[in-house]
Amino acid sequence: MAKVVVFGTELVAELAHYYLTNDSEHEIVAFTVNQEYIKEPTFCGIQVVPFEEVTTLFPPTEYKFFAPLSERKMNQVRAKVYQEAKDKGYEFISYISSKATVLTDKIGENCFILEDNTIQPFVTIGNDVVLWSGNHIGHHSVIKDHVYFTSHIVLSGRCIVEPYCFIGVNATIRDGVHLAEGTLIAMGTNFTGKKSDEWSIYKGNPAEKAKISSKDINL
Repeated sequence: MAKVVVFGTELVAELAHYYLTNDSEHEIVAFTVNQEYIKEPTFCGIQVVPFEEVTTLFPPTEYKFFAPLSERKMNQVRAKVYQEAKDKGYEFISYISSKATVLTDKIGENCFILEDNTIQPFVTIGNDVVLWSGNHIGHHSVIKDHVYFTSHIVLSGRCIVEPYCFIGVNATIRDGVHLAEGTLIAMGTNFTGKKSDEWSIYKGNPAEKAKISSKDINL
């Protein structure tokens, strides 16, 4: 069992509390956010401490860290917190639901993988990846760091998903696709091309590239 500090005091942190409490051997000892965002002294009945002081109160030699944040700014907010906690010396846990079908052992740290995901053999998943409920991750695919899958997505086999991608609900991605860094696939999109452009948005069936960059939206 690891004693864990969780970053956040919003809905995703509440979900992390539920999953870690009911479906893991980890124990949450504190939540943490930057001092200016602390509204209450406790969250889910557990103390909230300033991120600026977290290493003093919960030293990284004794505690591990989890930062299951949302997709804000194409995962860059979560990536920033992840790197800041690593710089403080923390090791990270990952949460993988006992109700997911996982046929690979190549999954990195600070991943949040929920129920009913099917992850086929020979898949590689990097660090700081979120797979919400009910996705299919096809064989021999590679999902790199700081990626967010929502729900009911089909990623076919032999795909490569570069960092900072976001995939919307009910999207379908054909086999052998290479999604470039910062690609946003909108909900319900059927992507049948071979490669996307960096920091681009695709939507529709078949997918068409939007005129704006994924850097320019308030995700």
